[in-house]
This record gives sequence, C-alpha cells and structure tokens, in this order.
Amino acid sequence: MGARNPRGEMPFLDHLEELRWRILWSILAVVIATLIGFGLVVHFDVLELLVEPVRRATGDPNLTLMTLSPADPFFITLKLSIVVGLILAFPIVLYEVWAFLAPALEKDEKRAIIPALYLGLVLFLCGVVMAYFAMPLTLKFFATFSKASLHIGYEAGKTLGFVTKMLLGFGILFELPVVIMILTALGLVTPTFLREKRRHAIVVITALASIITPGDAVTLTVMLIIPLLGLYEMSIFLSARIYKRRQERLAEVLEPSDSPPEGSVERGEPAMSSEADDDT
Repeated sequence: MGARNPRGEMPFLDHLEELRWRILWSILAVVIATLIGFGLVVHFDVLELLVEPVRRATGDPNLTLMTLSPADPFFITLKLSIVVGLILAFPIVLYEVWAFLAPALEKDEKRAIIPALYLGLVLFLCGVVMAYFAMPLTLKFFATFSKASLHIGYEAGKTLGFVTKMLLGFGILFELPVVIMILTALGLVTPTFLREKRRHAIVVITALASIITPGDAVTLTVMLIIPLLGLYEMSIFLSARIYKRRQERLAEVLEPSDSPPEGSVERGEPAMSSEADDDT
C-alpha cells in the first residue's frame, strides 16, 4: 500500500488495495468469532435462553421445540453460532471500517463519531434486553389468533429465527440516537428539523411499536412507546449539542481577521493612483 500524505490522501488504486485488506480482515474476524460462538452456544446452552420466552408465553415450563429433520439441531446451532459470531466480531469490523474512513474525516467529525460508536454498543444491548423481556407479550398476542382448526406447533427453526430477529431488530432500532449524531456531525440533519418532525415521529413510533410488540395499550406504552420516544428526545438533545459545536467551529473559521492586511484602505496606506502608474 502506498504511503499517505499528511492530509491522508491516497491514490485510487491504493484505496482499493486498502479496502481489499480491510474486507479480508473483517471476514477472517467473523470466521474466527463464529468458531468461538459455536463453543459459547454449546457451553452456555444459548438455545435454552432463547426458548425461555416461549415457555413464559405458553405457561408451560417443560415446553420443547419440534425439529422436522435429524440435521435440524446441528444447523440451528450453527445459525446461532453465526449470529453470536457476528456480534462478537462487530467491534473488529467496526474498527476496520473506521480505519478506512477516518483519514477522510475532519477532526471535529471524528470527535463526534467516536463517542457515538461506544454509545451505540450500549444502546444495542439495551434494545436486546428489552426485546427479551417483551417477547412473551408478542407471542401471547399471536397465540390469541389460534382457532379450533389451527394448532400452533413451535417448530425449532422458525421459532428461534423469529426470536433472534426480534432481538436483533430491537437492538438496531435502539441505534436511533447514534444515527442522528452521525448525520448531524456530517451536516445532514439539524435539531430544528427533528423538532419540527416530532409529531410525525410520534405517529411512526406508535405504529411501529404496535406492529413489533402488539398487546394491550398499557403494556405497549410502557414497554416500547415510552422508551422509543425517549430515544427520539435524546437524539434531539445530542443533535443540538453537536450542531452547536459545529456552528461555533464554522464561525471561527469564517470570522474575519481583526487586523486588515497590509496595503488595505483600513490600514491608512494610500493606494497607488493611476497617475502614478503612468509616471512609472
């Protein structure tokens, strides 16, 4: 790879070469993390943790999931290992992405994005935990549509796939403040815009919460709507702080100098007349 100049600029082919190595290192990290995840899934019995919300929803502490093929237990364990591997490798992949993009960012943009990455990890874990405890409510709601002609059979692959998607979906949904922080740092979103769209956000959050975690109004409000609205307000607060700092830096850059340059009218130096030009 070619060496960068002081401003972090590289030729196009060197960019491609670096991108290729970043992708290879990321893939290697995911593969190694998946192998580690396989051991964690087996050792800590992650399957039992994922089945527990289903048992709470059905009220049957001895519920077991059905498999339709002798190979299903292995492939289900493998899929869970891949999910765990992706989560474990996420910091490394994030570092590779950051190392590739960081030279193109300004110092103030880096200062805004780096804390956002740490905050994103915390919010992701909070979303997963909330989804885990809200899962029985969702499953109970779907079970109310079971009729005499319909029998709910909890097949292992589809049931665990649904639970895993819900956990990851909540984790990603809780990344809203991080996304807003990054967009504000890049100048694509302003706190004024977020405040003006607050009513629209309330409607969208309420509809989204009703789809993701259907149930009675009180439980739905406490479990999801209030936290999501809190995340939106947090996004406005963080956006306002970043936007204020960004505007202050722009003002410092655009602020005119206190002392006029030499030869200007303000310094009292007479400008050369056209007659003097003729004499010259």
